[in-house]
Amino acid sequence: MENIRVKDLMVPVEGYVTISETATLYEAVIKLEQAQHDYEEGKCPHRALLVTGSSGDVIGRMNKIDVMRSLEPKYSELGDLRRVSGFGLSPEFIKVMMEKFELWETSLNDLCRKAADVKVGDIVATPLEGEIIDSEATLNKAVHQIIVGNNQSLLVKSGGRIVGILRLTDVFDEIARRMRLCRIQ
Repeated sequence: MENIRVKDLMVPVEGYVTISETATLYEAVIKLEQAQHDYEEGKCPHRALLVTGSSGDVIGRMNKIDVMRSLEPKYSELGDLRRVSGFGLSPEFIKVMMEKFELWETSLNDLCRKAADVKVGDIVATPLEGEIIDSEATLNKAVHQIIVGNNQSLLVKSGGRIVGILRLTDVFDEIARRMRLCRIQ
């Protein structure tokens, strides 16, 4: 796999639905619903959105969990949960966290009203270093980064710009293809 580069398997930015950082959370929800529908219909293989800044460059990505997290503003008091997501938090710890921070104690309708004016740029997280990989990196490095970071995808950079996404599914498909070629029986 050392001969395969990330750029060989990535999905270019142009293959994704994008949304501006100035769009509302409502607009993002509509686009995510459409992406899910298109995914189920086989029209589009992606269910996330790429967020673009004022220059038109991609500044991050957004998915359904980001929307749900933004509906409960108190999650921001917990810090960056992406950094601990792979540690397997116990049900007891999660219960204590919900009680201590009073998470989801306001009705969902009230939270939705509060979020009506939220801009995508206010909730999109800046990608962590471990969520980005260079387009010239080997597939071996990408596999390691996906496993260690417990990432479903990596943003691919070239020349300082995000140019695509390397998805776990594409990496797995390549590994499976290679295994089939070995004809292990």
